[in-house]
Amino acid sequence: MMVAAGLLVAIIWFWHASMSAREGANAAAREACERLQLVMLDGTVAIMRLWLKRDETGRLRIERTYGFEYTDDGYRRLRGFVVMLGPRLCSVGLAAAGRVG
Repeated sequence: MMVAAGLLVAIIWFWHASMSAREGANAAAREACERLQLVMLDGTVAIMRLWLKRDETGRLRIERTYGFEYTDDGYRRLRGFVVMLGPRLCSVGLAAAGRVG
């Protein structure tokens, strides 16, 4: 019974941490697009990668990489990403927009 309760608590914690990280990633992607006058497509990020990594203090955290799409001209879809280490934003990346396609 204790093992089942512990497992349930771990699942709830993981779900809550994942939703919080996703909200932070969504906000970071929207802010980057707004700042650069781009349009974020679909309005949300999607998980691409989940990994364990140590933060700057050596504490083991879950690193989540989220992908999103945006447009700079209304026609082509470009891909961007957001990396979160635990609850902290690590980076936002956007595709090079100079190509013709």
